[in-house]
Amino acid sequence: MTKKLYSSIPTPLTPPKLEEDRLSWLRLFRSRRVGVATFHRLIKEHGTAAAALEALPDIARAAGVDEYRPCSVDAARAEMKAARRTGARLLCFGDPDYPALLAAIEDPPPLLWCSGRTELLHSPMIALVGARNASSLGERMARLLAGALGEAGFTLVSGMARGIDTAAHGATLKTGTVAALAGGVDIAYPRENAGLFREIGQQGLRLSEQAPGLEPQARHFPPRNRIIAGLAHGLVVVEAAARSGSLITARAALDQGREVMAVPGHPFDPRAAGCNMLIRDGARLVRALDDILEAIGPLEMPPRQVASNWRDQARKHAAALAAPDAARAAAGGAGAPPANGRHPPGPVPRGDAAQMLPLHQEILSRIGPSPVPEDQLIRDLGIAAADLSPVLLSLELDGRICRQSGGLVSLSG
Repeated sequence: MTKKLYSSIPTPLTPPKLEEDRLSWLRLFRSRRVGVATFHRLIKEHGTAAAALEALPDIARAAGVDEYRPCSVDAARAEMKAARRTGARLLCFGDPDYPALLAAIEDPPPLLWCSGRTELLHSPMIALVGARNASSLGERMARLLAGALGEAGFTLVSGMARGIDTAAHGATLKTGTVAALAGGVDIAYPRENAGLFREIGQQGLRLSEQAPGLEPQARHFPPRNRIIAGLAHGLVVVEAAARSGSLITARAALDQGREVMAVPGHPFDPRAAGCNMLIRDGARLVRALDDILEAIGPLEMPPRQVASNWRDQARKHAAALAAPDAARAAAGGAGAPPANGRHPPGPVPRGDAAQMLPLHQEILSRIGPSPVPEDQLIRDLGIAAADLSPVLLSLELDGRICRQSGGLVSLSG
């Protein structure tokens, strides 16, 4: 199951290099009700983060929010200071070390805090996710697949959740593992994975778009799942219920044009329902490493590649799966701005609130909790995209709607 469509959003010609510019990026991204999609729109419309920050209060007043204040300089500096204490490094979209595949998705994260071996971001990656309440067989399969991928030269990406994620990370500490976190890069979650968290920081890489010190909340997990999918050439799901976070990751991977693969399970096991649904809908069935390699096709491997031949590793993995239970258990381990043609930013016209109100009401009456494409609103309302965009931004800053990646909009929860 794959959809080979990649974003055409260009990498910025001048990514922020000066400390002051990086601070402005951080302030804009941390400003109230400015998400990933809105960040990119503001940069596109105003040229720089500093200009966007200057315009935000006027945009908010046009939406009826009179006391809007962007993230303060002091708050952004405090975040940078906290990150330095933890040894985390800030990567901005457009930086040379920003992961290329993630940069190619629509509305990529503007900022990533990284702790550990950032060179892993230049290696080919496969994501492996699955159930938190995994079975022993599911964890064994995750360890076998992840270990074989590592030996074949891939870096493993997962979310450090208990169960399948934990098994996959544990099997790839020596070959390369990346944990995309829903909280800060210095926050071990779940607490039971504190040991694994430390090991990944020493031998692998932890990354997050959230501020250091932030405890993960439910709303942080879908964006985290989107990053997992965006980092990798393909996604493998090992055990997932019919309604699970792993399926959100699979949906994100499909939207990003990644290959989606799944390990089948017994129909009577609820933990297999999600994987079986994915396979029914076209995901590649995975029994062993060879299935993954066939699905993603040949890739240029980095010098750190351990295995001399992918197929050798595939044969070894197939043999391990065919071995008796005792041998399989042993193989699985014990668990583990003007120059670019833009107009100089100017004040945002407030417009006539009385005239804008009916359009606000029309928009709000046509959307609900489920995301709706902005293109559909343009067709239904019979207005131009240029007329719709500032109204949507006003509604977002007013807290009435959420704008999501992919040109989707929904009512705020």
